[in-house]
Amino acid sequence: SEGLVEKMFILKDEQKQKQYKSLINFMDEKLMGTLQQAIYLISERTGCTLNEQIHIGLTDHLIFAIKRIREGYNVDNPFLQETKAMYPEYFKIAEEVIDLINKEIDINLPIEEVGFVTLHIVSNLSMEVVSDVNKFSQIIKDLVIYIEDYLKIEIDKESIHYSRLVRHLRFLIDRIFHGNSSEESPALGIILKKEYPVCYDLAWKILKSIQTSLNKKANEAEVIYLTIHLERLVQSKLN
Repeated sequence: SEGLVEKMFILKDEQKQKQYKSLINFMDEKLMGTLQQAIYLISERTGCTLNEQIHIGLTDHLIFAIKRIREGYNVDNPFLQETKAMYPEYFKIAEEVIDLINKEIDINLPIEEVGFVTLHIVSNLSMEVVSDVNKFSQIIKDLVIYIEDYLKIEIDKESIHYSRLVRHLRFLIDRIFHGNSSEESPALGIILKKEYPVCYDLAWKILKSIQTSLNKKANEAEVIYLTIHLERLVQSKLN
């Protein structure tokens, strides 16, 4: 396998080199070349120098995804819809990656795997760990259910309203997580509270829930943006 090791990307970190070498036993030359092509494609499409971790994390994930498909297992991805709505541009790149792998090694990795590859790309570019990205997806999934319940509406998961809501929640979580919350005038809050009491109340509940989940403090101004967003959602269901 020395020939294969020489074909390895130049991983500077010794620990990463060791981890990558341990994955080589699970790949033939064709698969190894294909997965390297896939990572090169991500780098090209995002225009970013990828962090070395993706060589290990994504390669590891895909080797075992391929193995499971070959053994006839079904793939379950509970965050597929959320992931697609949160990261549409990375989802498109992940679709290309899965198409490439399916063509090159003649396999049929399903759409669920596009979701997983998307999370690896996001994690790599944002330098957050995949488990954090997953945690955010779970928070959003729970919040969407809570919003539907509270407003007694059903949001079409294929609609632009759903995409907007999920993206808004994602950026809200990002801002709270990284401690850079929005500024806004308190006067607007007073008006919104009067005009849209249901959505205003719901916005507060959502904000408190996110603060608890992340154990971080949020700026009260976030309630204003969220109220406006929720009210637009309600209006879209009425029209």
